[in-house]
Amino acid sequence: MTSAPLLAHKDPEAVFAWRPDGPVSVGEYLADAAALAGQLPATGYLLNLCHDRYRFAVGFAAGLLRGMTSLQPSSQSAETLRRLQADYPGLVCLCDGDTETLDLPCLDFPDLAVPRGEFLQGAGNRKNEPKTEFSAPQIPADHVAAILFTSGSTGLPQAQPKTWKKLVQNGRAEAIALGLDRQPHAIVGTVPVQHSYGFESTFLLALHGGGAFWAGKPFFPQDIATALDAVPQPRLLVTTPFHLSTLLAAGLDLPPVDLLLSATAPLSTTLAAEAEARTGAPLLEIYGSTESGQLASRRTTDGPVWTLLPGVRLETEDDRTIACGNHVEGRVALSDLIELLPEHRFLLHGRHADLINIAGKRTSLAYLNHQLGAVPGVIDGTFFLPDEAGPDGITRLTAFVVAPGLSARQVTVALRERIDAIFLPRPLVLVDELPRNSTGKLPRGELQALYAEKVSHG
Repeated sequence: MTSAPLLAHKDPEAVFAWRPDGPVSVGEYLADAAALAGQLPATGYLLNLCHDRYRFAVGFAAGLLRGMTSLQPSSQSAETLRRLQADYPGLVCLCDGDTETLDLPCLDFPDLAVPRGEFLQGAGNRKNEPKTEFSAPQIPADHVAAILFTSGSTGLPQAQPKTWKKLVQNGRAEAIALGLDRQPHAIVGTVPVQHSYGFESTFLLALHGGGAFWAGKPFFPQDIATALDAVPQPRLLVTTPFHLSTLLAAGLDLPPVDLLLSATAPLSTTLAAEAEARTGAPLLEIYGSTESGQLASRRTTDGPVWTLLPGVRLETEDDRTIACGNHVEGRVALSDLIELLPEHRFLLHGRHADLINIAGKRTSLAYLNHQLGAVPGVIDGTFFLPDEAGPDGITRLTAFVVAPGLSARQVTVALRERIDAIFLPRPLVLVDELPRNSTGKLPRGELQALYAEKVSHG
């Protein structure tokens, strides 16, 4: 393969995206991308900061047509922007609203009110012109189309280059795994499109699964319900356990949903069962990482076994599990403890970095967090193992908990019934909220700062 099409759609009149003012066709999308490409400077990197999912999609395609690489950090903090400026000279930001870009060169998303018909090749939309076969633009297969960055959950974000060929295979593999290659869905996502999960499961899934997506990024429950109502069935809601829990707790009457998809954090069987009961839709989880891309899926209520996406392989090398094949860039060592099973399946036993060993007893942060979340009255919470030791030279587990109406002692007493006393947090700190990012994750740097504020300097 020397090149691959920009998108899988065969009909330029098919819907590619839904916006508040109505649908946007494939042909209109390509016309907008071509128009924007003509306004981009001759530089190698495009920092696509567009919040609107459709404008991001236009910017991404325009960058490809211009031969650029899309930079997609999981954070848009000043520190992140300064690091990108130093590492990628000549980058230009594409923005569609009030965004702090420091002194980086910035292009505001332009008004694309152009005669789109000039680019609707194959549509036969010109007067007396016969309809010809539609052909999407071709992109070099080995072009580094995007550089994604890890979330920083376990340290500083790391760059992960992705070639166009692998991104195309990624979108196709997920569509097959979810059954969307046979029946494309209208996609509503609560996660930002710059993040690897949102990028793969909203944008790439539409681009190479033949579907369409809602342009917004609804966060609050009523906004999610409104977005679902704005697109036709069949509908796919791409979300996270944090967003899903908040949505269900709101008790809203939701428009019919045909499929639910979750990732970025462990999903409890209880929450999955509640979501399926409330919506009538099956809930699937996606497993993967920014480094490897998405690797497997499962229906949470069917049990703990994961099934690999088409073409993906897992291999054991020393004490690590290696992901390779299909859309995985090279051979990627995974951070998780994995038990390989026959027929392209496996069990997930937590992360290497999550393992805790205190006085010869072992557990994992994932297990402790699960037990903490199961305490009645706890809305949100996490265990944290700080970098530094305490005053006595011993590093002790801390827990930050959101539990209105409960005291720290009450939560600790409930935890004592669930976990070994040696793993009880010292201290357990009640907070109003946890510093979760837009995908519901808790970056380690944010937790370290919270620890410094509440414990080290408390």
